Amino acid sequence: MPVQFPLKPKGFSPFLEMVGVTFTKVGDGQSRAVLKVTEKLLNSTRIVHGGATFTLADCGMGGALFSCLEEGERVRTVETKIAYFKGVKSGTLTCDSRVIHRSRSIAVLESEIKQRGQLVAKALGTFSIFKGKE
Repeated sequence: MPVQFPLKPKGFSPFLEMVGVTFTKVGDGQSRAVLKVTEKLLNSTRIVHGGATFTLADCGMGGALFSCLEEGERVRTVETKIAYFKGVKSGTLTCDSRVIHRSRSIAVLESEIKQRGQLVAKALGTFSIFKGKE
């Protein structure tokens, strides 16, 4: 039976709370994560820091994969590649992620980050799937 993922992760992930990532959809190997641009997410040129966009993609992919996990399974990011297409100064970023492939121990996912329908960045990630605490 798949485990449940909290859409509003209060207490689930202190990092998600700190950055401000929230989920509006998680299920069937897909997720939608949202990040409201704040002053603290801007870099020295006053656009959203690439690390914030990367974080949104990584968290989005994690949420999508989480919806495919069985009880006792855990995941860890192995690698992620991201391409940035457009700088963002304000507003909200939306990240749609989906599982492309999942085996017993590895999954490949993709994320598209958009603002008002325009593609801002695209990411491809590989995740390990394992059982246990480590």
